[in-house]
Amino acid sequence: MGAEQERRDALYRDPYPLYERARRTGGLTFVPEVDAWLVARDEDVREVLRRPDDFSSANALLPDVRLPEAALGVLARGFGPRQTVVSSDGAVHRRHRAPLNRALSTARSAALLPYARECARELVAGFAGAGSAELVEAYARKLPGLVVGRLIGLDPADVPAAVHGGYRAEELLFRPLPPQEQLGAAEDVVALQHLLDGYVRERRARPRQDLCSDLAAAAAPPGAALGEEQRHELVAHLQNLLIAGFLTTSALIATTLLHLLADRSQWELLRADRGLVPAAVEEGLRFDTAVQAFRRVTTRPLELAGTRLPAGAALLVAYASANRDGRRHEDADAFDIRRAVDRQHVAFGYGPHACPGSHLARGQLRLTLELFTEVLPDLRIDPERPAPRMRPTLIHRSPEDLYVTW
Repeated sequence: MGAEQERRDALYRDPYPLYERARRTGGLTFVPEVDAWLVARDEDVREVLRRPDDFSSANALLPDVRLPEAALGVLARGFGPRQTVVSSDGAVHRRHRAPLNRALSTARSAALLPYARECARELVAGFAGAGSAELVEAYARKLPGLVVGRLIGLDPADVPAAVHGGYRAEELLFRPLPPQEQLGAAEDVVALQHLLDGYVRERRARPRQDLCSDLAAAAAPPGAALGEEQRHELVAHLQNLLIAGFLTTSALIATTLLHLLADRSQWELLRADRGLVPAAVEEGLRFDTAVQAFRRVTTRPLELAGTRLPAGAALLVAYASANRDGRRHEDADAFDIRRAVDRQHVAFGYGPHACPGSHLARGQLRLTLELFTEVLPDLRIDPERPAPRMRPTLIHRSPEDLYVTW
């Protein structure tokens, strides 16, 4: 690993000292490791997010890794990148978002939660008798995949392959892998894309009550065949939704459990009073936000927080830093589930790009905390294992593993 990557990894594993310095510094702070101006204060983050005409989402998920020709050659056998709800603006963004708003409405999300609760109980039953477990792999990575798979309309037998392909896409674009591993990751991404394309074509011909059917039906007039461009767009849209749906919720579950167990008094409070679960959900979201930041790019010369920016300036808009801003959140660097339930954080974004899946993510974390305090009340971090270490990423902040005993 080169020195530049080591610096970036160190920053990603613990970005909070940088956020704190940037909030105290006048204007914006330029961060060479991400080649962007850091937007760190709550009021500035909200300012950017409410002005999509001035701050475009076109580079929202700009990769950290430049892929070699061999990996690009593998990816060419799949479906090319297209704008998605995350990386589009204006009318295109509204077109992509409309079916998600319907599919992820409060009512539809609530209707999915009984299935999520059933899956959660089955997952916990699979390891509850062992006395110990690694919760990231045994639970946090599995539950959200099953739930978003149900939402999209995937056969449960296809969910593990879809989840694997999603994690490999994240690794390929945001982690420096050896050349042979890059090729393997690219193959897995292409396999995921062809899997999703199969669902698109099948649901176009024989629709069901699922999101894939809704998207396929809206992509072309009734009776018309889907063109190649439409299939590329649908696959990109489903891939983005799939990855966003399980990566961020998986990270949210694992990280919240980590902070509850790292401070034993917090777990004891929750175990004694499950009425604190809603507050614990919001504190987990605020304190260590799963999606730490997304990128934006200026569309014209402008000024933000006293810093003059040209058109085309790259910004890193740090939701996680805004959520630690003491001007909005009292004692912001403390994890405390006794706070009054407060949804004024920006863990799910803000403005036109606010996450439409927030109800479903909250619901999965809520039922997880209810279930674990009921079934595993003596849960604790395993003292015989190395301390949990955070993944070096801003896309889904999470412990690499979480070994526990009870």
